[in-house]
Amino acid sequence: MRGQYARNTSVPVEKSKAEIEKELVRYGATGFSSAWSGDMARIEFVLDGRHIRMNMQLPSKDDETFNLTDTGRKRKSALALVAWEQGCRSLWRDLKLIIKAKLEAITVGISTVDREFMPDVMLPDGKTVGEHIIPKIDDVYNGGSVKGLLPEFTR
Repeated sequence: MRGQYARNTSVPVEKSKAEIEKELVRYGATGFSSAWSGDMARIEFVLDGRHIRMNMQLPSKDDETFNLTDTGRKRKSALALVAWEQGCRSLWRDLKLIIKAKLEAITVGISTVDREFMPDVMLPDGKTVGEHIIPKIDDVYNGGSVKGLLPEFTR
């Protein structure tokens, strides 16, 4: 399912990356890099002394979304490539929006760097907080030992 925000954007991926970097610098970042490998893209930056790494799964060129028309017919490879490029452009615009919203929340005091970027904060072992904690959250929920945050109500 595609989001609505930037699904028809014409902004090139490179421009979105540059805009993300510019926003980060504007909000006080002291380092930035971006990279990709296969279907994964990554940005890393330093903000408020925290090293932050955000990974983003890019769409696969083999995805039916790009290779089939709305009526289920196979698209020509050139048109499939155009559709895939649109998907990539959309994701990068979405990422820019998310980062900008987080940075603004931090700036106005609604939130903090740690709260907004906690899963993406890199630890000394090179993994992010999320890489350490998310599997444990799944284990707890799958094990059925989750207690509610609110007290039980009885009549």
